[in-house]
Amino acid sequence: MRHLSAFVETVRRGSLKAASEQIMLTQPAISKTLRDLEEILGVTLLHRDRGGIRLTREGAVFRQFAEQGLAALNHGLASLDALSAGRATPLRIGTLPSVAADLLPDVILQFGELSPATPVTVEDGGIRTLLERLRSGALDLVLGRMGQPETMTGLSFTQLYAEQVVFAAAAGHPLAQETRLEALNECLILYPPNDAAIRPLVDRYLISQGITDWPNRLETVSSSFGRSMTLGPAQAIWIISQGVVARDIAAGQMITLPLDTQAMAGPVGIMARSEEDPTPAIRLFRQALVSALQDS
Repeated sequence: MRHLSAFVETVRRGSLKAASEQIMLTQPAISKTLRDLEEILGVTLLHRDRGGIRLTREGAVFRQFAEQGLAALNHGLASLDALSAGRATPLRIGTLPSVAADLLPDVILQFGELSPATPVTVEDGGIRTLLERLRSGALDLVLGRMGQPETMTGLSFTQLYAEQVVFAAAAGHPLAQETRLEALNECLILYPPNDAAIRPLVDRYLISQGITDWPNRLETVSSSFGRSMTLGPAQAIWIISQGVVARDIAAGQMITLPLDTQAMAGPVGIMARSEEDPTPAIRLFRQALVSALQDS
């Protein structure tokens, strides 16, 4: 595990320095561990230079299997910990905010009926961070929009539904009926940050509409902050996945501006490690997902 961890983290972080901070080994120790791994395998995995590290052809092939192997070992250790504590192996779910706010609460309730003895942990965050944790074995599934192609190596994606990106505002906002994007120039715009799954879609959409930036733009990934800024005195316009604000809209607290945002629609689904057989708990969780979607 020490050899595999050193290799995987060095590749993920792009340098020995960043990897050493993550796994708390000195750079010389990581460098020696990587040399030892290359000697064991009889191939060169990495080229090191002042610009960082580059995978060789052999390193690119080995990376996927190293990540899968570490994930399986971490899952096994978590199972042993649960067994020694006299409880079931936990199911660890990562989720993007749109799923966490809208669909996931119903899924968790249905899963609790199907598998009452299985403890569940849920964490949200940026798509890149969640997918890294999925590959490492720290998460069992990730729910949300599919990550960019370069983040999906070794992972599978099963689509559940398609979701819109909307311009949300408080009910009664002065621009509630506005159909022109340029009319939003004087508003505070809440914008998805760089690590948000919807950021590339939003950037491309606005460029297609002739807009490269807004003078009063604030980037945030926080659902609670976004809700406060939209519903509070700031009267912000929030560019966000519809699922995040679906319940606010249903309750009459928010509306969506009548803008054509079809170009920003995208698939939402389940991301998992592609070569791993699903556990009984994961199968039941998928069943609960399908059931909750049918009921919605």
